[in-house]
Amino acid sequence: MSVPDYMQCAEDHQTLLVVVQPIGIVPEESFFRIYKRISAVSQVNVRDSQRVLYIRYRHHYPPENNEWGDFQTHRKVVGLITITDCSSAKDWPQTFEKFHVQKEMYGSTLYDSRLFVFGLQGEIAEQPRTDVAFYPSYDECETVEKRIEDFIESLFIVLESKRLDRATDKSGDKIPLLCVPFEKKDFVGLDTDSRHYKKRCQGRMRKHVGDLCLQAGMLQDSLVHYHMAVELLRSVNDFLWLGAALEGLCSASVIYHYPGGTGGKVGSRRAQGGSLSAEAGNRHRPGALTSNGINADTSAEIGRAKNCLSPEDIIDKYKEAISYYGKYKNAGVIELEACVKAVRVLAIQKRSMEASEFLQNAVYINLRQLSEEEKIQRYSILSELYERIGFHRKSAFFKRIAAMQCAAPSIPEPGWRACYKLLLETLPGYSLSLDPKDFSKGKCLWGNIQGFELFHTCPSIILLIPNLKKCFLLLFSTNLFLEKKDVTQSLESYTAKCPGTMEFITLPDGLKLPPVPFTKLPIVRSVKLLNLPTSLRPHKIKSLLGQNVSTKSPFIYSPIIAHSRGEERTKKIDFQWVQGDVCEVQLMVYNPMPFELRVENMGLLTTGVEFESLPAALSLPAESGLYPVTLVGVPQTTGQITINGYHTSVFGVFSDCLLDNLPGVKTNGCTVEVIPALPRLQISTSLPRSAHTLQPSSGDEISTSVSVQLYNGETQQLIIKLENIGTEPLETLEVTAKTVNTKEKLYGDFLSWKLEDTLSQFPLKPGKIATFVVNIKVKLDFSCQENLLQDLNDDGISVSGLPLSSPFRQVVKPRVEAKPVNPQESSKGGDFSHVKVSDIKISKICFYCSRGSPGVNYCLFFC
Repeated sequence: MSVPDYMQCAEDHQTLLVVVQPIGIVPEESFFRIYKRISAVSQVNVRDSQRVLYIRYRHHYPPENNEWGDFQTHRKVVGLITITDCSSAKDWPQTFEKFHVQKEMYGSTLYDSRLFVFGLQGEIAEQPRTDVAFYPSYDECETVEKRIEDFIESLFIVLESKRLDRATDKSGDKIPLLCVPFEKKDFVGLDTDSRHYKKRCQGRMRKHVGDLCLQAGMLQDSLVHYHMAVELLRSVNDFLWLGAALEGLCSASVIYHYPGGTGGKVGSRRAQGGSLSAEAGNRHRPGALTSNGINADTSAEIGRAKNCLSPEDIIDKYKEAISYYGKYKNAGVIELEACVKAVRVLAIQKRSMEASEFLQNAVYINLRQLSEEEKIQRYSILSELYERIGFHRKSAFFKRIAAMQCAAPSIPEPGWRACYKLLLETLPGYSLSLDPKDFSKGKCLWGNIQGFELFHTCPSIILLIPNLKKCFLLLFSTNLFLEKKDVTQSLESYTAKCPGTMEFITLPDGLKLPPVPFTKLPIVRSVKLLNLPTSLRPHKIKSLLGQNVSTKSPFIYSPIIAHSRGEERTKKIDFQWVQGDVCEVQLMVYNPMPFELRVENMGLLTTGVEFESLPAALSLPAESGLYPVTLVGVPQTTGQITINGYHTSVFGVFSDCLLDNLPGVKTNGCTVEVIPALPRLQISTSLPRSAHTLQPSSGDEISTSVSVQLYNGETQQLIIKLENIGTEPLETLEVTAKTVNTKEKLYGDFLSWKLEDTLSQFPLKPGKIATFVVNIKVKLDFSCQENLLQDLNDDGISVSGLPLSSPFRQVVKPRVEAKPVNPQESSKGGDFSHVKVSDIKISKICFYCSRGSPGVNYCLFFC
């Protein structure tokens, strides 16, 4: 036997093998549609009996495997079902002849056969036949399942007769020696009358009868026969058949202990599971009634429990049987399948380490030179078994080998689709994911090692399948520790032929893989939205409409502090952006690579309003540490805008990196309000700038200081030019004035203006200039109270001509009532009859844009 069946499991020992094959030209779709209906009849209750027959169907079975039917009867083809198309009566003789030829292929082991003919009508189809069934078409064949049940009953009749014939002890009759194909030449010329030879014949026959009993649904009898066979074969050192008897004993015990089966197919053994579950329920109830009201034979249960192996003994006997198989080079397939069966049992018993030992043994079993397809099947099954016992990395390893075998150089037409599918299935085993939400730093070390190997061992596959290449580009994005210069050069060469994009990848089976961005190149640690420059910063003005709307909310104390990153990112920021103005977002990034990292086309990802992102390019030095990067853009509409992330182009791979997928990113909020566009104003005055600058009352105001020197009573005009340098018209002008650090009892109003002439030039169109005239008149009242000089001193004003600290500097003659002044100091001052006024501040020249939120207007302050 040269072709192993990797799907074998212990319960297959009680099945009858039926082969279903087409004859002539049969459409593949039609054949498998009928095959599916036939294979659905896998369990049949025998009439007038509590026994259940189990059928195993195959649409392809090597004839050489059939020669091992005496060694293990479940390998023997006992039933043949053929399907054919026959549309005319003249083709019928040829079709029937092909049916007989097909029967001869398995003729030595067949119990019965059937021929299903589709399309033939007329006199031939109306003739009653037991071995042929005629149907008008593949759609009009309602009785297929009933025919299969009758066919299985006929198989049971033959099976039962053979079992009874072999089990009957006929005194004086010579028991034949059952052999496997490679043994026949070894027994030529042996003494058939020796006691050793007779024991060998008896032991092999007992084992064979145990197989027949197991297939016939007689579990207790099979256990008895297997035990007797083990004793006989052990006494004559017939190791190959002793291993088969031990394996049969294990199979019967597995069927008893695990009625649901070990093959992993849910519901595949429902009938048996139900009957044995009822049996198990009455196992410790002597004298319990069965379903037909007759007392159950408790002796059968006692005998079965006595002969049945325990779950621990099952594995020990499997090990012993496999060791006996290993003594025979030609029994490699039997040894391999026994290992697979033991692993399936251990998987149910949750004994993973022991199961891995069996699998390791299976890997090193030498078979004949396997074809590429057989190698793929072998590695795939090994991967599946490792997955069942929880060895995910080992499973991924063998699945990757199977994938590489699909594209082996010796294959004329490589199976790229199968290779593609298998490679994708390896990713979970390597702790690699194509979903950024599933990737975490804590599990990437082993994944990077395997991903590195995966990336470098599959260049031909990557280059030939665009979708697979994109998949590997995405896979590469999750690797952080092994991305060195040579790997990045390989990546750049791949992206030159097929750029990595953020498109979904649709697999051949319809599964859609989400795009995976480069979130690690560069690594972003914080995101901060910046306020507009002071000159462009809007301010809410509520007094314009005469409203006093309070924006303060009621204070509610809570000791619970929310640390939700999602809430932090979605909270609204207390400043505004302006439509059409350049807005900035600062990112703190660093390059973890040991080489310079070039990041191209880096920009912002936003939602809420139309936003024009202005891309930037940067070059980060090797292992740069935190490095500030400012990304800019221009909002085109108004409303709420949310910064969701950023996009980059690294090594030719385009990535959209969302902040929700970046662990550990700090932010002060990512949602800000965009208000309508405001006018931009440039102000110039006719007076020279002051030597020193007064600090404005608010840090958000822009101040420009001018200097003027006047005598008391003197008047001078300050001409202010207002130029609209923006794109919005100026609609409203409001001017207020205040003095700094003065006392009203000493000083009157110095500034006066008339807005009529200026307002006549409004609305001020873009590019236009309006003039605004402010009259400065010094008018001081010296007829104050007696303690004027003291007040002046209190106000920081000196009458001695020494350096003064007040913004208004004056020198006056002391009155008689005032305190005497040092004559020398008075003579130095001379006859002071003038007042020096300087450092006048015009505060809050406000220009409004009437467009805004209801009840809220915005303006720009110029001080």
